[in-house]
Amino acid sequence: MTSETLWYANRATGAVCLVLFTVVVLLGIAVRLRTRLPGLPRFGTMSLHRTLSLSATAFLALHITVAVVDGYVNITALDALVPFVSDYQPLWLGLGTVAFDLLLAVLVTSLLRDRLGHRAWRAVHWLAYASWPVALVHGLGIGTDAGTDWMTWLTVTCVATVITAFALRAAHAARAARRTPAALLHTEGAH
Repeated sequence: MTSETLWYANRATGAVCLVLFTVVVLLGIAVRLRTRLPGLPRFGTMSLHRTLSLSATAFLALHITVAVVDGYVNITALDALVPFVSDYQPLWLGLGTVAFDLLLAVLVTSLLRDRLGHRAWRAVHWLAYASWPVALVHGLGIGTDAGTDWMTWLTVTCVATVITAFALRAAHAARAARRTPAALLHTEGAH
């Protein structure tokens, strides 16, 4: 493969990762809210979330592999695993590495979920929410397409949908908190 082909492959897989992981975050929120997607049973949303998570992770592995194999810039396998040690764009590449490491923790604990227990798995799974914005900032800082119109619109769309989904999740959590027995006892005791 030529260096130019690898460069295009790296750019493309980065953009695909942004879209896939955005959908994974949205599906994760849908699962938490027990949302049923049209045409799917309720468990179908969870199954789609898991399947798309693995697909997104495969694209991420391809994105990282292409970056390491491409000789245009010197990115090593160590740079892909240890944050902020790269000679090339240490901050921006390091943020991508942090996002990847957080995602690895989520992936490993998800594979070991039955052995860890639900509470431990859920605590680590929250790292997925941290991984997404860190990866987004990585792409904005190091991505060669970050300033192009198409990438700007793609990024704005992804950010807007995730913010909207988080707002819905927060509103749902606030409503649920108001309906808890403790909240009911507190309001009944005030009368």
